[in-house]
Amino acid sequence: MEWRADRPHNALPALPPGAELETRAVLRACITARAALGELKQAAGLLPNPTMLINTLPILEAQASSEIENVVTTADALFQYLSLESAADSASKEALRYRRALLDGFQSLRSRPLSTGTAEAVCSTVMGRPIAVRRVPGTALANSTTGDVLYTPPEGESRIRKMLADWERFLHEREEIDPVIRMAAAHYQFEAIHPFTDGSGRTGRILNSLMLVEQDLLPMPILYLSKFIIANKAEYYDRLLAVTARQEWEPWLLYVLRGVAQTARWTTEKIAAIRRLSEATEAVVRRRLPKIYSRELVDVLFEQPYCRIGNVVDAGIVGRQAASRYLKELAAIGVLRERKEGREKLFIHPRLLELLTSELHDFEPLGR
Repeated sequence: MEWRADRPHNALPALPPGAELETRAVLRACITARAALGELKQAAGLLPNPTMLINTLPILEAQASSEIENVVTTADALFQYLSLESAADSASKEALRYRRALLDGFQSLRSRPLSTGTAEAVCSTVMGRPIAVRRVPGTALANSTTGDVLYTPPEGESRIRKMLADWERFLHEREEIDPVIRMAAAHYQFEAIHPFTDGSGRTGRILNSLMLVEQDLLPMPILYLSKFIIANKAEYYDRLLAVTARQEWEPWLLYVLRGVAQTARWTTEKIAAIRRLSEATEAVVRRRLPKIYSRELVDVLFEQPYCRIGNVVDAGIVGRQAASRYLKELAAIGVLRERKEGREKLFIHPRLLELLTSELHDFEPLGR
């Protein structure tokens, strides 16, 4: 049956498609993407405290992926409310749920492979309420300006669940296809199935990161792929639709592989800059505040850009009174900046915050 935008795509073909996925151009791009992922994995392993990556980079992914769905907040706000979500505005709360869904999904890989159940759990966390596969018709994707229907996903719970079962088999059984190419094809398929009434896009982007972790291409979900999608948003939707309408797989795969390579390289550079800042900070604190210096204290400063007295206490470094004094001394030498928020004192790590939220990979030198 010929595909039409205004009719449910109940004839969506299972993967792999009839068209060849691993064309010569795709394989060349895949080599580049795999090399960039390898460098990112190696860079992550060189950090003295890898915890900071899982605390910070998913925040950037959450902010960008939420922005794709027109949920607009800032990475600065998300870092600020990370330990006090109840005080956040609604957009920040929604983006923080995305981060939590990403991390919960990461933890779930220890006990089960990626599955429909993973997708339902991820979407439920993203949306803040229980979400299951669609049971009722009426879902359609439309142009936000004109209202024209661009795509109508398949309908019927049993049909959707069967399509998702086929999607699972493609993920786990077609090992002859390179895992990055498999991830790109599976992402199209998940978005075409569009299994949830809301949250399918964000869920699909989380599943991308989880698949790279599951395939041991990354140690944790730190690929900031939504950064690339935001910068190339129109092309993202055009390429998805071109697969549906004309089976144009190669341009879609090349788009995703280009995104993986670019964002992996960007993230690798960001990690290298964080390492440089960590080493510079350690040297300054060791020299100027030798009585309070410890590697553990510096690690706490790099777990996230907003540090609270409780963070130092929870790390088992010192008690609350001493922790307050330590942070004030760090502020006095310019490593931190103290700010009062209501009854609470926040200690901002300005260089780390700027480094994480900037396109650049430089930071202001620390005072001697």
